[in-house]
Amino acid sequence: MARTREVRVTLIGKPGCHLCDDARAVVGEVVEEVRAGRRAPSITVEERSIEDDAGLAAKYAEEIPVVLVDGRMHAYWRVDPERLRKALTGRPTW
Repeated sequence: MARTREVRVTLIGKPGCHLCDDARAVVGEVVEEVRAGRRAPSITVEERSIEDDAGLAAKYAEEIPVVLVDGRMHAYWRVDPERLRKALTGRPTW
């Protein structure tokens, strides 16, 4: 029996950021869609604020919202739903 792939999505932003709200909506919709599919990975979504973490603020303040997939930069400012879907399902993005 195959193991379920685990994927961690981290959304880095801050309160009052309209682009962060847009990114949150895209991430939520795509994650819900992928979870409903066959052989869906186990997806954990975490939100972090640059206002609560000086290290994140120093690294990402000019790029929020930032989406990390398994700790790696996936997107900033705008999230492309199809590209995120491919990252979560393990399909190539090219």
